[in-house]
Amino acid sequence: MPAAELCAHSRRHLSNSWAAAVILASLAIVAPIFALVALGYGVVRARLASAEAGNGLSEFVFVLAIPALLFRTVAGADFPSLNPLPYWAAYFIPLALCWTLAGLYARRLGRDATEQAITGFAAAQSNTVMVGIPVILGTLGDRGSVAIVLLLVVHLPVTMSIVTLLIARGEGGGAGRLLRSLALHPILLAIFAGLAWRAAGLPMPDILRTLLRYLGDTAAPCALVAMGMSMHRVALAGNRRIIALVTAIKLVLHPLLVYVLGVKLMGLPPLFAASALLFAACPTGINAFLVADRYKSGAATVSGAITLSTVLAIVTMTFAVSVATGLMR
Repeated sequence: MPAAELCAHSRRHLSNSWAAAVILASLAIVAPIFALVALGYGVVRARLASAEAGNGLSEFVFVLAIPALLFRTVAGADFPSLNPLPYWAAYFIPLALCWTLAGLYARRLGRDATEQAITGFAAAQSNTVMVGIPVILGTLGDRGSVAIVLLLVVHLPVTMSIVTLLIARGEGGGAGRLLRSLALHPILLAIFAGLAWRAAGLPMPDILRTLLRYLGDTAAPCALVAMGMSMHRVALAGNRRIIALVTAIKLVLHPLLVYVLGVKLMGLPPLFAASALLFAACPTGINAFLVADRYKSGAATVSGAITLSTVLAIVTMTFAVSVATGLMR
């Protein structure tokens, strides 16, 4: 074999070996995360634990564990001096496009304004807490905490406010209760409390730091198990075409647009580009089901999208983790 051909063959072999190693490493990050989801689902299906136990675990995650993790991060982390607007733009501009596309398709199918808003919400709302936080921490480590907080501080207020206002416009009112619940959301309260603590320059007592660490360290595994335990409530039902479209938009189009905008066009720092990509690659969040259930509209479509996107995410997120890992090299 000529030397030039031998060198080219060696380069291809090394490239293929590196790609396989990255995919295996990414799968090693993603597989335990979705194994915890499957474990939660399995114990409820096998009746080893009740649905009420899952509800209790989910409440613990939302009221104590995740808020403790975020408060500790906001109050004590070293935030880089940067302008977060490009980071937010790289995530939310694709989110708006995905929301609009799914809503227009629902309109084409003759769905009313409320269901159009909820369908768009399902295509754009990532499961940032139960999937995004564990995946980002598993991929990026503790340095990903800053990027997590910078997105979470605006993600829930923006998406929940938009869907509330769209539904209110279609129904002629009724947004007050959801807006009040948004204002009292434990995750948002924890972030703002951490910002206030930081602004006041208060020291963190050892007892409080230890308490927050104990609670915060349970956040990721408990969130994933709780998500699995809650999935007995949702199913692949309703209009399968719209479920498939919402899932494709959420798992493929949203992260693809974030990658093009954040990496190729805006040149975000690798940490924030990787974080935005992983958030966008998350399956549809359970908040979409809660909104659909509250307004009694589109619940079958949303529950089907949550189920399908969560099942398929083990494949798509493995790829997203490999891309994010490459960005950090």
